[in-house]
Formats: sequence, C-alpha cells, structure tokens
Amino acid sequence: MADTMQFDLVSPERSLASVPVREVRLPGNDGDLTAMPGHAPTIVTLRPGMVTLIGADGSSSEFAVTGGFAEINADSVSLLAERGHPREEITQEVFNDMMKDAHRVHRSATERREHVGEEVVTAAVKLLGDMQALGTHIGLDPKQSTVPD
Repeated sequence: MADTMQFDLVSPERSLASVPVREVRLPGNDGDLTAMPGHAPTIVTLRPGMVTLIGADGSSSEFAVTGGFAEINADSVSLLAERGHPREEITQEVFNDMMKDAHRVHRSATERREHVGEEVVTAAVKLLGDMQALGTHIGLDPKQSTVPD
C-alpha cells in the first residue's frame, strides 16, 4: 500500500490544493472522517467545517469549506467545495460574508416553509449552526454577522 494519496480541492472560484497527503480529515454531514491511502471508495457530502491535510512529511494545512462533497478512493480524494478558503485567508470580514450567506439561506427556508417542507428548514438551521461552529473553531466571532442583508 502507498504511503500517500493524491488530494485535490477545488471551489467554483479556483483550485485550492493539489498535493500528495498521508491523510485528509473531512467534516462529513454524517460526522467527521479521515481518509488515508487504501480507503474504500465512497462519496461524502460535506457540512461547513475545516478540512485538514497531513502531508507526506507530517506537516499539516487547513482549509475552511462551507459544504460540498468529496470522492474518496484508495489512492485519491477529490473535494468539490461550495466555497473554500485556506485557513490563513479566513478573516472576520470573509467569515461575516460566509455567515450572511447562511443567514440568507435560513431566512429563505423559513419564509417558504409551507412550500419547501420542514426538512429544508431543519437543514438551513443546521447549516447556520455549523457555520457558527466553524467561526468559533478558528477564533472568529459569529455574532458580528447576525444581521442578514
């Protein structure tokens, strides 16, 4: 079995990473998981959170994602993020913009509850909570963006 696997992370705006890694820690919708070389093939839906890469030399790097999905194979992980940023790019201003998007989704689902169903409203509440947790995890204040546009 190989010691590393290929990791690729893309968002609609740009390619964020294409590197060999020993492991990838992902914020899955059904719980966090770690992919390593030899992993069984699967596709995982992602929630907002941090993606952590452990490189071949043991170094780590992090990326914040707002959701998306990852395709995991024995020798690669391909992650398509709704929105993604390297950890060092997440300023309070960038995070506030991400939170405003989550608030808009929540407000829209709540206003259209009769048409979209309770499951959609529940998912919007979870999205908002996951985004707040992401900000808290990286030391930012989710309360600065509580008023949607």
